[in-house]
Amino acid sequence: MTDERRLPDPAVVVLVGASGAGKSWWARQRYRAQEIVSSDELRGVVGSGRNDLDATTDAFEVLDRIVVARTRRGLTTVVDTLGLDAQRRRGYLELARGVGLPAVVVRFDTPAAVCRERNAARDRPVPAPQLAGQLRRARDVAGELAAEGWDAVVTVVAAGDPDRGPSTTASGAAPTPASAAHSPAGAAAAPGLDREVVLQLSRFPWGADPTAWLRRMALAADQAGFAGLALMDHLIQIPQVGRAWDPIPETFTTLGLLAGLDTRLRLGTLCTPVTFRPGGTIAKAVATLDVLSGGRAFVGIGAGWWEREHAAFGLPFPAPGERLDQLAAAVETMRALWASGTKPYAGAHVTLPETTSYPRPAGLPRIVVGGSGDRTLRLAAELGDACNLRTGDGFDERFAVFERHRERSGRDVDVTVLDLPVVGRDRSDVWRRVERLRGTTPAARFARRRHAATVEDTVRRYAELFDRGVRTIFVALPDLEDVDDVLALAPLTGA
Repeated sequence: MTDERRLPDPAVVVLVGASGAGKSWWARQRYRAQEIVSSDELRGVVGSGRNDLDATTDAFEVLDRIVVARTRRGLTTVVDTLGLDAQRRRGYLELARGVGLPAVVVRFDTPAAVCRERNAARDRPVPAPQLAGQLRRARDVAGELAAEGWDAVVTVVAAGDPDRGPSTTASGAAPTPASAAHSPAGAAAAPGLDREVVLQLSRFPWGADPTAWLRRMALAADQAGFAGLALMDHLIQIPQVGRAWDPIPETFTTLGLLAGLDTRLRLGTLCTPVTFRPGGTIAKAVATLDVLSGGRAFVGIGAGWWEREHAAFGLPFPAPGERLDQLAAAVETMRALWASGTKPYAGAHVTLPETTSYPRPAGLPRIVVGGSGDRTLRLAAELGDACNLRTGDGFDERFAVFERHRERSGRDVDVTVLDLPVVGRDRSDVWRRVERLRGTTPAARFARRRHAATVEDTVRRYAELFDRGVRTIFVALPDLEDVDDVLALAPLTGA
C-alpha cells in the first residue's frame, strides 16, 4: 500500500479523475505552483480562459513541452489533466522511465454526485453528457492502471466542498521506492534515549560580536532540544561551506567558551584531524574540556584530507597510509592517557613510557572515528566508540562495509552520521533555499544530494536512519545564520 503522504519526490505524478473530482485542489495542497502543469491553467494562457475548450489542442501542446522540459531536469512534475486517456498516460510513464524518475498515478474516486454538484457551481460547467462520459471512463481506469506498470498507484477517496478540500483516505498498489520516498506531511516519533540529534556549526556569520553569536547559538540549540553541539575543526574555511576568508575559529578554544554556558549540551569536534595535533595533545584538550563541562565532552577524530590548510600553516601532510597510522596511534594514545594510573603503556600502535595526564576526564569521552575508506572503517570498528558516516551518495555501501568490519571485530560500536540538509518551513521555502544555494549545480541534483526537504520530511528521514541502527545524527545546515534558524529545527530533536 502506498500512502499519499509518502509519494516519491522527485517524480512524475499523473492525476486521474473526472471534472470536479478535486484533483487541482489536492495538488495545490501538496506541491508548489511551479510543479503543477495544468491543462485548465494553460487554456487560460493560450486561450480566453480556463474553460476555453477551443484552446485545448494548443494548451496540451504547451503542457507536453513543459512536462518534457521539467522531467529532463529531474524535477517533480504533477500533470493535472483528466488523465483518462490511456495513450497519453503511457507517454508520461515512458517519459519518466527515460529520465529515471519514479512514475506515479493518483486516482480520484470521488462520488459522481459530488462531481456533478461541483461542476454545476462553475461559471462554465462541463456539459452534462460530457461529464457523464468522464465518470464512466473514470470507473474503467482503475483496472487499467494496475497493468500499466506505475511505480505507485494511489487512490484518493474525496468528498465534500472542494473549497474546504476533500477529506481523503488513500490506498494503492506498488510500494514507494525507499530510495525516493519523500513525506510531504506529518512527523515521526521523537528519538529515544539511544537516539540523539547534535547540531554542528560549520560556518560562523557572527558579525561584530563573535562571543555573543556563539552564546546565542548554543543556548538556542539547548532550547531546541539538541543533545549536543559539534564544531568542525579546520584552519581555513573549506570550499564546501564558504570562502577561505570567512571566519573559522580554533575549535578547542571555542568549545572552552561554550563549556562555561548553562546548558545540557554535549560538546566536541567533528572531526579533528590527527595531522593538526598529536594524539596526546588531543587527549589533553578533550580531558580538560570534559572536566570543565562536567563530563559532556566527546571527540570526533579523522585522518585529515585537505592539503591546502596544512601547507598554509606549515604542517606536514603525509601520505594516506601514514595518516591512517597516526589515526590509529592517536585513538590508542587517548585511551591510554585517560585510563587510571601513570604506568607505562605498550599497545599495537603506540608505546608510552608513562601515562601521567591530569586532570583525567570527568567521564569517558566518546571517540567518534570519521571517514569513508575501507581501512578507516576497519579502524573505527576495531578502536572507536562510534563510526561517523556522511549521508548521501554511497552511504548504503559504506554502512554495509562498516557493519562487516564491526561484526568481525566483535565490538559494540555505534554508527553516527553527518547530514548536510537543506531544510525549509514549507515546500516553497525549501526550493527558495535550493535556488539560493545551488550555484551552477542543476537544481534537482543539488536537492537530491542535500536532502532538500521540509522539517517534517526531515523528521521522517531521521526516523528511518534511527530505525536502521544509527545512534547519533550530526546535522549541519549550509545556511544557518542565527537563533531563529536553530529553533526552527526543534522538531528534529523531538523537543
